[in-house]
Parts: sequence; C-alpha cells; structure tokens
Amino acid sequence: MIQITERIFIAVEELEFTASHSSGPGGQNVNKLSTKVTLRFDVANSPSLSPEQKELIMRRLRTRIGKDGVLRVISQKTRSQGANKELAVQRFMELMRGALRRAPIRKKTRVSKAAKERRLEEKKQRSALKDGRSKKLPVGYE
Repeated sequence: MIQITERIFIAVEELEFTASHSSGPGGQNVNKLSTKVTLRFDVANSPSLSPEQKELIMRRLRTRIGKDGVLRVISQKTRSQGANKELAVQRFMELMRGALRRAPIRKKTRVSKAAKERRLEEKKQRSALKDGRSKKLPVGYE
C-alpha cells in the first residue's frame, strides 16, 4: 500500500509500470537496457478514491491525465530501472498529495485608513514631480 495522506492509501496493484529505452545518460547502457519507467494510474476507475477525490484529481492534474482517465508519471533520471521506478512512485505521491490538498480559506481583511492615506500622499507627490517636469508657459504666450 502507498500512503498518500493519513486516510488515503492506494494499493500497489492499482499502479502499472512499463519500461522503455531512456534518452537520458548512460552511453551504451541506453541502447541495451530499458531504464525509463512510466507509471500509469487509472484515476477514473480507482476503488481507493471517492468520487469527490477523483473529480478533484482530474481537475487539478488535467495536464497529466489523458482522455482515458489515466495519470502518467515518467522517470528517466538515473541509469537504473529500479531507481527510476522509485522516483516515479515518489513523484506520483507528491502529485496526489498536492492535488488532494485543501486550499486554506481566505479571511477577508480591510486596508487600514493609514495605508490608504499613505497611498494617496505618494500619488500626490508623484503627480507633483511629474507636473514640475512640464514646461508651462506664462499666460499670454500660448
């Protein structure tokens, strides 16, 4: 079982791993071995997630989820397939935690009177500075 949050666990059997040739470092190793790992997780049909959680994940990770409802995580950083598999699982856990995290409720605040007065005073000073730059002709020379 993979623990996503305190209450959410996903069975390893729900994850599908495929290996392919990597484009990363490794010299001849790249040509001979399949070290790139792709983790696939079917969000839409997962029994571990509630419908609300599925909807939240689908919305927040929509760029990583295909039309078939499958989340894909790819890792090809190392020369080892096992290490790439571990990295893919770690990244999957981070993505799921981020997608399921509740946004804090925003508390309404008011701008203080002093802050409003400071802003207006700064605007007046800036206006006076710019006004002083213009060449004003005396009356009658227009």
